[in-house]
Amino acid sequence: MRKHSAFSHEIIVHINEGKDGTKEWIETQKDILYTFSKENIGICMALNQCRTLASADYLVYLNDDMYVCPGWDKALLDEIKNIGHPFFFLSSTSIEPAYTGNPCVIVRDFGGDPSSFNESGLLQKFNEPAKENWSGATWPPNVVHKKIWDLVGGYSIEFSPGLYSDPDFSMKLWRAGVRLFKGIGSSRAYHFGGKSTSRMVRNRGYYTFISKWGMTSSTFTKAYLRTGEPFRGELKAPETGASLRFKNWIKRLCAAWRNSSSP
Repeated sequence: MRKHSAFSHEIIVHINEGKDGTKEWIETQKDILYTFSKENIGICMALNQCRTLASADYLVYLNDDMYVCPGWDKALLDEIKNIGHPFFFLSSTSIEPAYTGNPCVIVRDFGGDPSSFNESGLLQKFNEPAKENWSGATWPPNVVHKKIWDLVGGYSIEFSPGLYSDPDFSMKLWRAGVRLFKGIGSSRAYHFGGKSTSRMVRNRGYYTFISKWGMTSSTFTKAYLRTGEPFRGELKAPETGASLRFKNWIKRLCAAWRNSSSP
């Protein structure tokens, strides 16, 4: 992050367990603040803990398996200045080594883990191909004003350790009146992919989302956020057809049944 950032940032790291020497190394870095848990508490609690140390106006969230590319932060700040108000949610564009169905990412293989990482190749090619700004900011790297973060209460711990917490946070922003969900094509980060989620016990976030919001996360991201489509400005609430409403009614019944049958 230090290497390719245009500005100096207040860096805050959450250390889960820290059995690999991470905690000892962080303690030698005078410009890094950190929170710590003896057990892996997941991304929701970790982010909320980190927020308690943050003093900057904007909060940027990155996973621990991401490598930011040159100018990533300048592109985000330029966009923030153009917006001129805090009711937004912006995402950088991820470059990933394999296609996972996410329409927002650029697929280019520069290695699947740090040991096979082709850093020089990425730095030569990270701006290729060109990608226009896209709709549906949800995934990290992302940035939100701290006032908006606090307004919606950060990440919801009922999604711990983290699956479906990203669309839940976006839904909370939507309910708070945010309609500017914008992915920035020129702000890029390489995402090794799956390195964080593979280490945690998976929660029933899919059904938690349905029970909480009355719709599937895909309904929200596709119909409301129009994820992956070219950015066309602030979003408007969609008109959902009868078939989609019926689908979500069935899903709510399934979620209620699963919740009632859970131990």
